[in-house]
This record gives sequence, C-alpha cells and structure tokens, in this order.
Amino acid sequence: MFKAPSDDSLTTISGPADCRVTVCRSIKDISKADWQRLAGPDNPFLRYEFFQALEQTGCTARETGWQPSHLVLHQQGRVTGIIPAFLKNHSRGEYVFDFAWAQAYERYGQPYYPKLVSAVPFTPSQGPRLLLDEQLRRTLDGPGIQDLLDLVIRQLGAHSWHLLFPDDQDQQLLEHENQLHRLGCQFHWHNRGFNCFDDFLGELTSRKRKSIRKERRQVAEQGITFARLHGHEIPDHVLAAFYVFYQATYLKHGQHPYLNRRFFEQLQATMPEHLHLIMAVKDGEMIAGALFLSSDTTLYGRYWGCLEEYSHLHFETCYYQGIELAIELNLQTFDAGAQGEHKLVRGFEPVLTHSWHGIDHPGFHDAIEAFTFEEAEHVRRYYADAVTVLPFRQDNGAG
Repeated sequence: MFKAPSDDSLTTISGPADCRVTVCRSIKDISKADWQRLAGPDNPFLRYEFFQALEQTGCTARETGWQPSHLVLHQQGRVTGIIPAFLKNHSRGEYVFDFAWAQAYERYGQPYYPKLVSAVPFTPSQGPRLLLDEQLRRTLDGPGIQDLLDLVIRQLGAHSWHLLFPDDQDQQLLEHENQLHRLGCQFHWHNRGFNCFDDFLGELTSRKRKSIRKERRQVAEQGITFARLHGHEIPDHVLAAFYVFYQATYLKHGQHPYLNRRFFEQLQATMPEHLHLIMAVKDGEMIAGALFLSSDTTLYGRYWGCLEEYSHLHFETCYYQGIELAIELNLQTFDAGAQGEHKLVRGFEPVLTHSWHGIDHPGFHDAIEAFTFEEAEHVRRYYADAVTVLPFRQDNGAG
C-alpha cells in the first residue's frame, strides 16, 4: 500500500485563472455552506452529507484505499470551486475499468498507483464533478483543467488523474483534442408522461408487453409481495434486513461490501428525503430488498440483495418496482446502474457515459490514447446496435 503524503506536503498550489488550489484530506476541512452552494441541493450523490457519511463511517479512508483528497479552488480569498477527489491505491469501486492499464505498468516495472480519482465512490452515475461557480467556469477551459490536475498529481506524488461520469455541462468544459477520453454505455428508463405501469407497457410491442406481464405474474404466483418505504418511515429492523441482503450480493462473489451498515443508517438520518426502500416479502418474511435514491428528476437504483434466488425476483424488485416508483414520484429518468444488456428488452434505453484521464508517463499516454480511440469506436457501434433492438412500438402502431 502506498504511503499517503504527510499533511505538510499538502500545500496550496498555484493553478490557472489565478486560482489557488488546496487539497483537503477530510471533508470536515471544507465549509458545508461552500460545498452546498457549489454542488446544489438536488443530486443526492453530491450532497455534503453523502460524502460526510462515507468518511465518518470509514468507507472512504486511507485504510480502504479511498483517501479523501478534495480540491478546493480559491480566487481572491473566496472559494470558487470544489472538485471531489480521492487518492487511491487500487481501482475497485469505480466502474470505469483500468485494471489492464495497471497491469501494463506492472509488467514494465512502473508504478501505476497512487492515482487521483474525481468521482462519487462506488456510484457509476453521471453528475457534476467540477463544482465551479459561473465566473470560474467561464474562465477555465479544457487545457486549463488539465493543467490544474497535472499540477495536483505531481504535488501528491500520483501518476495519473481520472475524472469519472461527468454530466453534460462538465463534459463540454473538459472536451479538447489533447485529452484522453473514454466512452461507456449504460441503460436508463425515461418517463414519457406515464400515469401508471400499464401506460409504459402500452408503448412496447405486443410480444414485449406479454413477456413482462408474464415475468411479473410469475413473481406474484410465488407468493411474493412488495412494500415501499421512504426516508424516516423505514424501521430500523427493515434497514437491518436490507443490509443483510446487500452484503450477500458481494459475499456470493467472494468480495467484501464497499459500504457498511452505519453508512446506510447515517444516510437515513441526514438525507431521508432522497431515500427509498423496496422490500420483497414472502410468507410474512422479508426475502430481498433494493434501495434507491432520488433527485428532483431522477431515480437512482443502486443497492440490491437477496439470500435465496426466486424466478424473476431481481427484475421485479430492481426494475419493474423501480419504474413504478419513478412514475409514483413523477420523475423523468430511472438510472438503474452500470451495465446490463438485459435492461434493453425491459424498456431501458442506451446512454453514452464519459470519463477523462490524465496519464503522466509519456509512453503509456500514447499507448492508452490508441486504446481509448479503438474502444470508443466499439462503444459507438454497440450503442447504435442497442438502439435497434429497443422494444418500443413503431410510429405506425405495429406491435
């Protein structure tokens, strides 16, 4: 494991646009008012309380390989920007996979870690990553951001930086010809003014409608029902049961869960308005659960688990119940997580995702640039093919 820099090494750095950049190794060193002013109150994963819960419960710490290293930008003594970031000695929990890059470095006897990652830990959702006030955003450009991050990684002794899942606004700022850019593909559901699940089914071809109704019927025929709970109304014993299911998802694959039970308890205490829990019940016993977070526009399906397998239970709990919840909350989009081609036939549409990377080593930079170019072409073809198999009826009403 790498040795984290000492506090003395985390000095203020002179950056572009007359910025002074301070690396904060704890969120408690950042004013909550400044963070919320720049992040806004809507996106649950950008809330100060979300990062605070991760840190206070030990999920993001030097010991877990997620050392908080948030960048605070100052101009004329005022905080004008924050870039949430972590110094890492592994690549787990990111969902933009660079394990092959790390292995290539190792083969040639070069260190790949530590690296600086700007992301929401364990959360492959698009959103703001550059929390900048409007004046600073107008002043900076893509090369300016790159220069700033290059300065930071050299100060920290890191070998690369990675900015994962930015939203459209950050994407426009980051985009320039000399940067390493990766494409990915996820599947999101979109609410087209539906009042109920049957309204959504009415947009699908007859065959797909029948298939989904059959899956839902088979779940009901197993005697499984569902309860939806929100925020503070989630009882302690239900949240505890959910955490057992969540743990099981990782343990089945021989992995340790990224998040602990205290993290979920703190989310419920500090962000109840964003929290929703769907529990599957059979014979009076809870058998599975899925936890969702929401913004004003989007439902995020993030955490799921069960102890026993039941036919179509995962699809029903995570997708169909999630769609119903999104309609109930009048949300525009349902982001059900990374990957999953099986979402396509269930009405989730392909969405391109992005990440940006700064590689300090010139030789590896060129090799990775060639890789990302070829990978992007593959992703674009994959996206185009995915669009052709969507289950929606054509405009002529066939289906």
